[in-house]
Amino acid sequence: MRWDLTNDKRYSISAPTKALLSSLTHPLEVTLLLNGDLNSGFIRLKKATTEMVEELGIYAGEGIEWCTIQSEDLKKLEPTVIHERTHKGQTLQTTVYPYAIVKYGEKRVIVPLLKNQRGLSGEENLNHSIENLEYAFVEAIRSLTQTEVEKIAFLEGHGELEERDVYDITQALARFYQIDRGVLGNESGVLDSYKAVIIADPQVAFSENDKYILDQYLMQGGRVMWLVNGVRFSKDFLSTQGNTPIIALDLNINDMLFRYGVRINHTLVQDLQCLPVPVDVSTNANQPNWQPMPWTYAPLLLTSQASAITRNVAQVNATMASSVEIVGGNDGLKKEILLATSSASKFTRTPAEVNLAIGVDEEQSFQHAFIPVALSLEGEFQSIYAHLLPPEGIKQHAALLKKSKPTRQVVVAAGSIIRNEWYQGRPLALGYDRYTQTQFGNRDFIVNSVLYLTDDEGWLALRQKEITLRLINDQRARQSRIRAQVISIVVPLMILGLVGGIMITVRRRRNIK
Repeated sequence: MRWDLTNDKRYSISAPTKALLSSLTHPLEVTLLLNGDLNSGFIRLKKATTEMVEELGIYAGEGIEWCTIQSEDLKKLEPTVIHERTHKGQTLQTTVYPYAIVKYGEKRVIVPLLKNQRGLSGEENLNHSIENLEYAFVEAIRSLTQTEVEKIAFLEGHGELEERDVYDITQALARFYQIDRGVLGNESGVLDSYKAVIIADPQVAFSENDKYILDQYLMQGGRVMWLVNGVRFSKDFLSTQGNTPIIALDLNINDMLFRYGVRINHTLVQDLQCLPVPVDVSTNANQPNWQPMPWTYAPLLLTSQASAITRNVAQVNATMASSVEIVGGNDGLKKEILLATSSASKFTRTPAEVNLAIGVDEEQSFQHAFIPVALSLEGEFQSIYAHLLPPEGIKQHAALLKKSKPTRQVVVAAGSIIRNEWYQGRPLALGYDRYTQTQFGNRDFIVNSVLYLTDDEGWLALRQKEITLRLINDQRARQSRIRAQVISIVVPLMILGLVGGIMITVRRRRNIK
């Protein structure tokens, strides 16, 4: 019998996890790479990981076996380098591999143990990593044991991002799903076999047939992730001229999204919390002087800690993002803001012009705070064709539905967040900025969003597990140490002196008598 007496139930395993583990037909093999000369923080993470695996092993039908580390396990993994100062002022450098390898049968999955969110302290990141352990291992086990692979589709035919532009996220999602791409055509049920549909940065207006197929797919319980900008601009003009006009992007879907309870605004958000870009500040054309300049049109979007999709996800890097807002009176929908700007932001309405640089004097205009850029919607949606006839030429395979089954949507007003860059003929990790050499949370956000859309069992709720962080206050600790030293040294001496003085006084009085 085991009891979890902690207030935050950090050692309790969820019921869905127990059910998954009990269904295993042969042992899981786990290799923990987090070894060596670790500091106190990573020792804590290793201990928590070991305890989590042992707890999972209690409910695993065939148990969990620990395996030894092989040298080849480390070759394809990126290590974490820790720099620490000793009490003598010396700098120590330690290389660790914060990963575990889970093997089931002939398949194996690498489990990242460390969540490294920019702007958080090392202790906070370690705490978030410990909170995420159950979900990280469950995600790995699910990918290893699934027998029926669900399908998701990237939509084509509207100028969406090409396959090379979404290469990295396609590889990441392929762990869980069969990934297809294609155009809609005229068959109303063409999407019925797909669990979710991703619309990645379209540039061409949707036809009425396309709208009808998507609408009825949603009414049937289908899930959609919209990554749609509200403005149109020229990347070529921006890269060659340093500026570009922006106009409203009309994709002929505004009425449909409005019916579902959301609007993508024809605006462009700016944020003082943004990525820098190299700008030539030289006045001599023959001697360029490239300097990093903050570019407010590349905001670093904040992730909501209240949502399972974005909890403990690092900031998301976006370029030329618009804003979204909730509209309509459907109070039955569950709505959550997922991504937003910082407390020093603003938006520009179309038509306007975008420039690569921003003057210091303009900072006074950044008066808006937390402008929503992405949100999730969950519930029953009203069809845009509830009071309209189906478009001509559509081949219907089922009766028109005016109201949806319970379903989900994710709407992101920034198509750029799913696009990976290429360098020297190789794709970069989604969210990696080569100029600052920083990995942002784009990939985690997209993967979590798709998992949320397809998650009927509530697995993603495991990411909302919260462990109270109890940090040591160094200043208070030093004060307490000094106080303890005073009490343990000075007070006994005072007592000894007082007792000695009393004894001497008593003896003197006896001698006088």
